[in-house]
Amino acid sequence: MAPFSKPETVLKQAEGLVSVGQAHAALQSLTEMFSSKRFRSTPLAALEPIMLRFVELCVDMRKGRTAKEGLMQYKNIAQNSSVASIEVVIKRFVALADIKVQDAQEKAEKAVALVDVDDLEASETPESILLGAVSGDQNKDRTDRALVTPWLKFLWESYRTALETLKNNARLEGIYQQIAQQAFKFCLKHQRKVEFRRLCETLRLHLSNVAKYAHQPHSINLADADTLQRHLDTRFAQLNTSVELELWQEAFRSVEDIHNLLNIAKKSPRPAMMANYYEKLTRIFLTSGNALFHAAAWARYYSIVRSVGGKSEEELGRLAGQVLISALAVPVGQESEEDEAKGRTARLTALLGLTKTPTRTGLLKEALSRNVHKLAPPVVKNLYNILEVTFDPLTLCSSVAPLLKELSSDTNYASYLPLLQRALLSRLLAQLAQVYSTMQIAQLLDLVTSLEGSFEGAYGPGQVEAFLMSCARRGDIRVRIDHALGSLTFIDEAFGSTAAGPSTPSALDKSIQPSAGELVRTRLSGIATCLHNALGAIEPSEPAPAAADDSSAQETFAQLVAAANAERKALQVRRAIVARRRELVSELSARKDKEEASRRAEASRREKDEQAKRTLEDIRRKEQDRIRRDIENIKKEEARQLAHSLKEKNILKVDVAEMGDLNTDNLMRLQVQQLEKEKKEQAERLRIIAKRLDHTERAIRKEERPLLAHDYEQQQIDDRAAFEMAQKARLESAKLMHQQDLDTKRRLARVMDDYRERREVYISKRGEEYTKKREESLRRVEEEKAKRRKAVLKAREEEQHRLEEEERLEREREEEERRFEEERLAEEQRRAEEEEAAKAAEEERKLEEEKKKAEQRRLREEERLETEKQVRLQRQREEEAEARRAARRLEKVAPAPAASHVRPERAESPSPWRRTAPAQPAVPVRQAAATPPPIESHSPAPSKFVPPARRGAEGAAAGGGWRARAAAKEGGGGAVTPQRPASPAVPADSPKAAPKDADGFQTVVPPAKGVWRPTRGRGGGTRGL
Repeated sequence: MAPFSKPETVLKQAEGLVSVGQAHAALQSLTEMFSSKRFRSTPLAALEPIMLRFVELCVDMRKGRTAKEGLMQYKNIAQNSSVASIEVVIKRFVALADIKVQDAQEKAEKAVALVDVDDLEASETPESILLGAVSGDQNKDRTDRALVTPWLKFLWESYRTALETLKNNARLEGIYQQIAQQAFKFCLKHQRKVEFRRLCETLRLHLSNVAKYAHQPHSINLADADTLQRHLDTRFAQLNTSVELELWQEAFRSVEDIHNLLNIAKKSPRPAMMANYYEKLTRIFLTSGNALFHAAAWARYYSIVRSVGGKSEEELGRLAGQVLISALAVPVGQESEEDEAKGRTARLTALLGLTKTPTRTGLLKEALSRNVHKLAPPVVKNLYNILEVTFDPLTLCSSVAPLLKELSSDTNYASYLPLLQRALLSRLLAQLAQVYSTMQIAQLLDLVTSLEGSFEGAYGPGQVEAFLMSCARRGDIRVRIDHALGSLTFIDEAFGSTAAGPSTPSALDKSIQPSAGELVRTRLSGIATCLHNALGAIEPSEPAPAAADDSSAQETFAQLVAAANAERKALQVRRAIVARRRELVSELSARKDKEEASRRAEASRREKDEQAKRTLEDIRRKEQDRIRRDIENIKKEEARQLAHSLKEKNILKVDVAEMGDLNTDNLMRLQVQQLEKEKKEQAERLRIIAKRLDHTERAIRKEERPLLAHDYEQQQIDDRAAFEMAQKARLESAKLMHQQDLDTKRRLARVMDDYRERREVYISKRGEEYTKKREESLRRVEEEKAKRRKAVLKAREEEQHRLEEEERLEREREEEERRFEEERLAEEQRRAEEEEAAKAAEEERKLEEEKKKAEQRRLREEERLETEKQVRLQRQREEEAEARRAARRLEKVAPAPAASHVRPERAESPSPWRRTAPAQPAVPVRQAAATPPPIESHSPAPSKFVPPARRGAEGAAAGGGWRARAAAKEGGGGAVTPQRPASPAVPADSPKAAPKDADGFQTVVPPAKGVWRPTRGRGGGTRGL
């Protein structure tokens, strides 16, 4: 890589290369400068001319990719300091590309106009005419492809490059929107539909990436009102361009983009902007054939225009006609068609800002409520009256035909004629279905004959029949066509569907006669009405019944009323219960949905937070790594530059390329060593020079010593001659000055007498004036003294009064302070008394509370003792029951007792799992269960294990354990009588009552001896043996 040069040098070098025809070399030199690392540290004031020249070269040579790379690097450098510089460069780039396109178009026009003709007088032959007709336009196309198309491609590429350079940067948002609108104008001017679609997709992609790059500096913030407004302006320009290019799908996507941006906006946009929005929607819906939403868009546009104002009566009348005729053009079966695509309908409804799906009836009612009928032109009014007000199917088409012919001459209404024809035929068939059940096809065609020729595109007989079949297929009308008889049969089934279409009265706003289905539905109610009227005519109401009948009738009526009221109340209760249950179910489901949504939102938020934290951590780590690498690279670059500079200055005598560890410290150390070495060499050279000078000076002095005496004598002679000449000149000048002064004295002596006389005159005059002024001054002094004396006396009196007033105020202040002190002491005494009274009351309250607490402790202690007593009784009962169950089990197991072989068992002892009380003394039980069955013991080892459940029945004496077994063994090994507690009475060694301060807690009783307890659970109890 070549060494970095100054920007001015690079620019001059590029200009020189361009001047000699080396444009590619000039562009290469500028591109190499961009790739240099010192390019970022170059001032923008020096870079901007280089960038302008760079983009000029790129445009001249159509180097779009090179221009994009250079603009990207320049944007990264200048976006933080000078946005205006980027705007200048981008605008210059696009303007140069546009100029090149215009030049190419002019050249192409001249090339097509200046066609070489060999002989101007030669007549045209049939071959030349045919060839010109075939290839004339092709010559122009070839010329355009050769000259204009390459520059058009480059201009389109320049727009894309500018948008890619300026995207997703808040500081460059203004120029970004300007370039986008210029690109729209380019597509509209040159009719570039494909490029316009790509441009729209690019803008949508940039807008969708706003959230993706939100963490970057200078990111786009759509919450900002100005930024959102700029985006809306661009999208409206996109919508206008797409409508002008007749790209209706792209226009619809643009409308969706605008709708999404309007949902983000915090404040409503300008009414003029929304009017343009709805006006473009009307064109889009009309082109797509959606008459219903086209009419709804016109209604929204009309409401905004009326609210804004500023329109003349003629313009309002034209708009009113548009609104009314668009609503009339909606086919009668439009609602049923829209029900098939609810998702698309909801989407279009949201685009129009409506809360519910529009209908033909609703649009007409809204139009009438806005006085559209009064403002509309007469032809539109007549059309509305014929289609919506009157009922005359035989003259309907003949009445509407002149109106349609008149509307066809107006460009504003001509596009509605096909839709109005469909609405007219739908209305005609609906009215005919009300009047006729069967009619001839020829008669129907005669009714619509008047429409033929009234406007371009009117239906013929075949098209009318096709329309009739399409209505039947959609279910708008129920009709059967018999071509053999040439008749139409309108089906009106009595038990058919109630939503059959226009052949039923429900499809019309009004009906002149009921249908068969309606007659069936209302037959019973009609019969009941007729019977009631006949009964009233046959047996009119009598004046008054007898008293008995009256009372019985009243009782019966009262019972019926009571029963009806009871039934009504029960029904109301059931309804209320059902409604309440529904409310509870809905509330429960809503609560569950809300909780689930909150949980999902919380989980999503936590996940997003964690993801954001991880992203920020990765970004921070990558940024730290990048900064560390940049610092290392900068240090290496600085060391390399320092080495080169030292090498160029001949300070560093080593080869930089051979130094492995090239850093600033090593270079500084080498530089210091080199400087020390040079300093020593210079000191040595100075010492040699000083020694040489010393020897030279000594030789010179040795040679000049004999000449000094002669030089001194000559100097004395020269000094004396100079002194004498100076003295002589001084004396001559003094004599001359003295003579001049004497001449002056003689001239002044002649006027001395006149001077004295004049002086005396002046002194006499000035003396009188002086005397007068002196007397006046003395008088003024006396007056001033008098004034001063009066002022001093007055000031003294005022001072005296002031002192007296201050003394009075001081006395009053002292009295006030004394009074305040007395009041403060009285207040403190009162507060002390109140505090003493409060303390006494507090002590009394505390005594009462202590008494209450003592009473509560006593009650709790009594309850605890009672509970312990019940627990002991229950435990005793359980032990007795356990002993009885053990005795019964022994009786069943061992039926033949053998006293000599029975091994003494341990006495009844509490289970090791029950440690609440010590073992109770055993007493003899009844004789019936005293003798246990004999058990043969072949190995009467005293260590034989006995289950705890059998110990209570087989134990010997109270106390149990090894002492009881030993005593039984010494007594002769007789039969051991099982014992149990005598009664559930409280034993003598029952645990003592807990102290009074136990506050309801039960003391743990130590276990009986002979029961093993773990060391950790023993606490402060005594270990059993």
